[in-house]
Amino acid sequence: MIPTDRMAAVDANAAALGVPRKQLMESSGNAVAREVRAVADPGATVALVCGRGNNGGDALVAARFLTEYAVRVHLLGRPETVRTDIARENWAALGKAEIPRETVTDSRDLDLAAPDGDDPDVIVDAMLGSGISGGLREPERTAAAAINASDATVIAVDVPSGIDADTGDPTGGPDAVAVDADRVVTFHDEKPGLAALDAAVAVADIGIPAAAERYTGPGDLLGLDRDPDSHKGDNGEVLVVGGGPYTGAPTLSALAALRAGADLVRVACPESVADAVQGFSPNLIVRPLPGDRVGSSHAARVASLAAENDVVVLGPGLGDGDGTREFVREFLTAYDGQAVVDADALRVVPEVDTDADLICTPHQGELVDMGGETAADPDERAELVREFAADLGHVLLVKGAVDVIADADGVRLNRTGNPGMTVGGTGDVLAGTVGALAAVTDPFRAAAVGAYVVGRAGDAAADANGAGLVATDLPDRLPEAMRNE
Repeated sequence: MIPTDRMAAVDANAAALGVPRKQLMESSGNAVAREVRAVADPGATVALVCGRGNNGGDALVAARFLTEYAVRVHLLGRPETVRTDIARENWAALGKAEIPRETVTDSRDLDLAAPDGDDPDVIVDAMLGSGISGGLREPERTAAAAINASDATVIAVDVPSGIDADTGDPTGGPDAVAVDADRVVTFHDEKPGLAALDAAVAVADIGIPAAAERYTGPGDLLGLDRDPDSHKGDNGEVLVVGGGPYTGAPTLSALAALRAGADLVRVACPESVADAVQGFSPNLIVRPLPGDRVGSSHAARVASLAAENDVVVLGPGLGDGDGTREFVREFLTAYDGQAVVDADALRVVPEVDTDADLICTPHQGELVDMGGETAADPDERAELVREFAADLGHVLLVKGAVDVIADADGVRLNRTGNPGMTVGGTGDVLAGTVGALAAVTDPFRAAAVGAYVVGRAGDAAADANGAGLVATDLPDRLPEAMRNE
C-alpha cells in the first residue's frame, strides 16, 4: 500500500531511472482496457470521460486498445488546455486514428448515451486522479452526477473522481459529489483509501522498477518547496550542540542546516571556541557555554535553548569524555523533541530511555559500537539496520558507499555520493542537512532526503574539484542539490 505523495515520488524516480511517464501512461492505459474487457464483451458501448491531466491521458490510451468496442471519448475542456504534453499527444492520436471523440466545454452539453440512446455498457471515469483536494467543480461535478445516474458499469482510473485516495472520503466533505465506481484499476500499488470503497479494486503492474521505490531519487524532493506566504521561523529553527575539541564540525553542521533551508540556526558550544565558530559566518547565532568542553553542568542551559528550536543536532565536534557522555545522557533523558544524533553522542543512545524522536547518523563502525550489525551486501545490511532501528525505536541513517535509511516500518537506500566524501567533515554536513529537513518533514523522510542531497552536493563538488574535494565544498552546493530537476 502506498500513499499518494509517495506514489508521486516513485513516479518521478522511475523517470529518473529511464522509465518516462509516457511509457507508464501507455502501460496504464493498457491496464484500463484490460479492466473493460473483464466486464464487457466485444461490441459493447464504452464511454470514456477524461479530464485534462495524466489521469485522463491514461483513458485516452485505453481507447486505442479497445478497437473491438464501440468507444466514445469525452474530453472535459478544450484540447489546448490539456495540462501535459503526453496527454495532448494521446488526444491527437485519437483524431488521427479516427476514434470517436468530443470536447465538453459546457457541462450541460455532456451526453453519455450510446448511439442507440441507451446508457453505455461501461463508463470509464478518468476525470481526476489522486492528489486532488477540494470538491468537484464544473464540468466534473455534473459529469460525476451523470455517471452515477447511469446504469453502466463504472470503472475508475486510479481512484474515483472526487474521492481522497488516502482516506476514501469525498474530497469536498461528507455530502460532496463523487463518482460511485463499481471497479477501480489503480497502478503499482493499492492506495490506502480504496479499501473503504464499495468497489472491486485491481492493482496493475505498469512497469515501475522496484528501484524507484527502494532507492532515493529526485522524486523524494517533491513537496519540500517553501510556502510563498511563510514567515521567518516557519521553515525551521535548528540548534547545533557541539564543539570544544573541534570548531569545524559544529560550524559545518550549522552552515549546512542554513543551506538546506532552515530559517534560523543557533550553535551552542563552549566559550573557548565560540568566537571561532562565529567567525565563520555572520549568519550563525552562537550561544556560548562556560568552559572548554560541554558537560553535565550545561544540560539545563542546552535544554532551555532546545525548547526554542524545532530540531537539535547533537554531537558534531563534541568529543568523547566522561563529562560529555553524561551531558548527552542527561539531555536526551529529559528531552522530548526531535534530534539528529551524530559522532560521539551516538554511543549513548542505546543506553538512554528518551521520549525524543531521534535520527541517528552513524557510519558502519559507529553502528557496531552502538550494538548494531552490518554486512557487505547492501540488501543484507539494510535488513540488519532495519532490525536494529526497530530495537532502538529511532530512525537510523547508516553512512556508506550505499547509505541505509531505516526505521521499524521500512528501509530506503541511497547511492548518491562518491569516494571523495570520506574526507573529514562530510558527516557533519549531513547531520546539519538532516536537521534542517527534520524541521519540515517526518524523521524518516528527512534522513532519506538528507542522504540524497548531500550525496548530490558531493558529486557536484567532485566534478569541480576531483580528488581535491573537502567538506567545505558541500554546504554551498546544497541549494542546487535540493532542486527537483
